[in-house]
Amino acid sequence: MPLLDQLQKDLVAAMKARGEAGAEARLSTIRMVKAAIMKANVDGSGPISDAAEQLLLKSLVKQRVDAADMFRKGGREDSAVKEEVEKAIIESYLPASASEEEVLAAIDAAVAETGATTSKQMGLVMKAVQSKLAGKTVDGKFISEKVKAKLA
Repeated sequence: MPLLDQLQKDLVAAMKARGEAGAEARLSTIRMVKAAIMKANVDGSGPISDAAEQLLLKSLVKQRVDAADMFRKGGREDSAVKEEVEKAIIESYLPASASEEEVLAAIDAAVAETGATTSKQMGLVMKAVQSKLAGKTVDGKFISEKVKAKLA
């Protein structure tokens, strides 16, 4: 089912569930995601691809993570929690995340495949790891830390 159709279906369900715990947060988050995708469709003069939708969702997740960090630094825990709830809802529309074991195995394979031995070759290894984990959601920062540790 296309993402916009799924969002519309979930939007209707969230509207019907008003009054239940977490329903308002779910409703506002789904509206925000749907609006972002619709804007991308209009800006791109036509429907965007599934890959572009996933990139957009990943961008929205990253925005939520950054905002939660900033709220915590500012002493606003309630707002940070709200951002994390939105992040979890958005992530539910992304493909499954790669496990830590899958990431480590992909890093080992990429290092062996590229023959990288120094941190100067980190970019090459990063590209190989991301191509091996294509289709799965992965945290680039986590991959970067693990590759850096492996090549150090």
